[in-house]
Amino acid sequence: MAKRILSGVQPSGKLHLGNYFGAIRQHIALQEEADCFYFIADYHALTTIGDLHPDRKQRGQTLRDYSRDVALDYLALGLDPNKAAFFRQSDVPEVTELAWILSTVTGMGLLERAHSYKDKIDRGIAANVGLFTYPVLMAADILIYRSHLVPVGKDQVQHLEMTRDMAGYFNTAFGVDVFPLPMERLDVAATVPGIDGRKMSKSYGNTIEIFAEGNPLKKTVMSIVTDSTPVESPKDPSRCNVFALLSLFVDQTEKAKIVSLYHHPMEDAEQRQGRPFGYGDAKKMLLDKINAFFGPFRQKRKELAAQPDYVEEVLRKGAQKARAEAQKTMELVRLAVGMGPRPVT
Repeated sequence: MAKRILSGVQPSGKLHLGNYFGAIRQHIALQEEADCFYFIADYHALTTIGDLHPDRKQRGQTLRDYSRDVALDYLALGLDPNKAAFFRQSDVPEVTELAWILSTVTGMGLLERAHSYKDKIDRGIAANVGLFTYPVLMAADILIYRSHLVPVGKDQVQHLEMTRDMAGYFNTAFGVDVFPLPMERLDVAATVPGIDGRKMSKSYGNTIEIFAEGNPLKKTVMSIVTDSTPVESPKDPSRCNVFALLSLFVDQTEKAKIVSLYHHPMEDAEQRQGRPFGYGDAKKMLLDKINAFFGPFRQKRKELAAQPDYVEEVLRKGAQKARAEAQKTMELVRLAVGMGPRPVT
């Protein structure tokens, strides 16, 4: 079997620059290298469904809208459904069957040690059972396609370790070799600060959305927090949120030029009518870079949004491919545990 790569993204809000430079860009590149399965993790999003919308009656529609947004974003940014299976997690019901079976061979102690669970509890997030058993469902997502590599950030490495543990528990409990032990793929992901300097995250409300444009985008960029260094004084780019974001969009030559402007604010002052280079100039530069980079993707997304039937067809075909693989795995799993193949209906 060819090398298989799996990853998922939660439809819990608008995707932002942190999502793009931290994961999506790598996902798009990997479709050229391997057999890729990418899913919209709507089952996982249910663990924090209360965060989606204050009106309980609107939460279901909000999840549907966010799931569609993720599909539009990925397709607009370059995901090719002819190269990668792209689907909604909930369209492959076999994954929840496997999650239950894995839960029967997994000890409570393993889940209690999950860093992400402890972190969410420390931040005051309600401890529902789904949040506690999140690693089991994540393991099922990975193992049901018998994946070999999973692109993750460092904060997800423990979940991959737990997935390998669960695969081993199952293989040992039933004396089989159904699941390969998947490995994490730790790409050198960009560090993307939010507008407040913390890691860019929907949970912090400090994001710059990938497909924001016009005045809303300008307002967000101009609100990036900077220090109080006087405009005419040298500034330290290594401590500047704006510079960190600019660095995502420029090559080394242009980056060196921007560093020089930070250190020597009067450099090229004639281009600014004699004004020194300040944080406001850096923000305007960042705004121009974002618009230039994502402009073509915005147009593609608008075209896709006008073709809802096409987007649904992509997800349907992706789910067909994913289910075919999931069903093969579940035949082996059911046979191993003594259930036999599922009757044809």
